[in-house]
Amino acid sequence: MPFVIHIDLMELALKGILIGIIASAPMGPVGVLTVQRTLNKGRWYGMITGCGAAVSDIIYALITGLGMSFVMDLITSPQNKFILQLSGSLLLLVFGVYCFRSDPTKMIHRSGNRKGSLIHNGLTGFLVTFSNPLIIFLFMACFAQFAFVIPDHPVEMSFGYFCIVVGALLWWYGLTWLIDMVREKFSDNGIILINRVIGSIVIIFSLVMFVGTVFNLYTFSYW
Repeated sequence: MPFVIHIDLMELALKGILIGIIASAPMGPVGVLTVQRTLNKGRWYGMITGCGAAVSDIIYALITGLGMSFVMDLITSPQNKFILQLSGSLLLLVFGVYCFRSDPTKMIHRSGNRKGSLIHNGLTGFLVTFSNPLIIFLFMACFAQFAFVIPDHPVEMSFGYFCIVVGALLWWYGLTWLIDMVREKFSDNGIILINRVIGSIVIIFSLVMFVGTVFNLYTFSYW
């Protein structure tokens, strides 16, 4: 009898949105650029920069998902799924520690006051993000931990990837709104603080998922 995967679309949507937020939230080069453009040019210039980054993110998410779909048959075994999710938790932990300790303000040039077109701002946001293929490892960690990739279900996976874009856009919308509200008080220290808060959240989240994964292993052993 073939293995059947039950798909909960609401759960898949929540996973996709969360992955989109996790991939976008750290204050890397494009995050700093978005903040600077929001402060120097206006909120929607920052938002368009984030949209460009979201396009790059979904390209890398699709590449990651395609590669992982070839090995996801492993999750039919609870023990193999445990190893995959445990690895994802550890990778997220490493990412969270790196995010907490990094100073993103040193990694990018200053954005000038010259506005340019919205297309130009979006394109540069895309190129800055696309030039960092290491984000694939972050997607691998998220996809593994959330068991996001579902082989042989292209319609459902298309919906899941769409939700990743939604999560990314929600992050950029919220970030530019916040920066626009506190623009008179915002500085480089604010960028570092955001990064440390995000890093702390990812660290706590990864540890919770790590403990939960280990607990599930014990659950498997009773069946």
